[in-house]
Amino acid sequence: MFGIGTLPDLLRLVVIPVLAWTAWRDIRTRRVPNIVWYPLAALGLVLLAWELLGHLPPETVFDRLYLVRVGVSVFFVIPLSYLFWRLGGFGGADAKALMVFALLLPTFPSYVIGATEYPLTETTLGVFSMTILTNTVIIGLAYPIALAARNLAAGEFELPLSFVGRRVSVPSLATAHGRLFESPDGITRNGLDLDALRMYLRWRGISLSDLRENAATLRDPETIGETFDPTDGAVHREVTTDGGVSGVDAESAEDATDADFDDPWGAEAFLDDIDGSAYGTTPEKLRGGLEVVTTRDAVWVSPGIPFIVPMFVGLVVAFVYGDLLFGVLGALGIV
Repeated sequence: MFGIGTLPDLLRLVVIPVLAWTAWRDIRTRRVPNIVWYPLAALGLVLLAWELLGHLPPETVFDRLYLVRVGVSVFFVIPLSYLFWRLGGFGGADAKALMVFALLLPTFPSYVIGATEYPLTETTLGVFSMTILTNTVIIGLAYPIALAARNLAAGEFELPLSFVGRRVSVPSLATAHGRLFESPDGITRNGLDLDALRMYLRWRGISLSDLRENAATLRDPETIGETFDPTDGAVHREVTTDGGVSGVDAESAEDATDADFDDPWGAEAFLDDIDGSAYGTTPEKLRGGLEVVTTRDAVWVSPGIPFIVPMFVGLVVAFVYGDLLFGVLGALGIV
């Protein structure tokens, strides 16, 4: 037997397949179109208005508790998500997903399969969007452990990098996500974003293999001829250019260094030519990243964790089990 507490609860289940698709797309492209969130936000507003009409005026304790929970979800979770995004703790899609949850899932839904009611547990606070957030954080904490185990198995364990990055071959950077953990001076937390690297390559109309094979030539900004649309650097973008390696002879340029040019690699020219910024890239950061990828065979990179993936898992766990943190605290006898 399958039952529901209310029709709004049944309609809210649409968020599961939608978030499953966004998680898959986030893994594949690190891009989630904004259009995904508008229908869910609109549905959340409609369902919220529908339920609020049934709780106004607040004649019972349950009515008042419902309004408090909705207030916490809307007026706390939404600003918190925006603040995390502004501080760089969340990506734009992550923040929008949590804002949608705050509207669409402010309180615990209820579903019955057989003799079992889901979610299995409920917090004292009873704000479902907060439960999704705490579940996501707990599940996300497992990622560094899994990353370290992977690096250990591959024989590439190095503290503390093994918990936050992975070592990959430079040729594979053409389709990798994240940012470099290395610069010409050593390990850095603020290395070149790999999307920015792809933007630069597309702007020049060359491939990563072209760059590595002709680094001495391409360091000279005079070799920059026709330039092309850099796109946004996403891996899945299809880019067609007639670009190629041209300019000074590589043999005559093999001993050239950055000091021999006013704008090594044409880094300033690239950043001046594109609209907006290349993920916070500066000419110095771009030059350093190009030096790394043209002189090394393997590098440490931040994998760019797709936060929507643990968010999807946290959402499913919330619908089935409830609040992981509350369950752990309950098992410890704290709550």
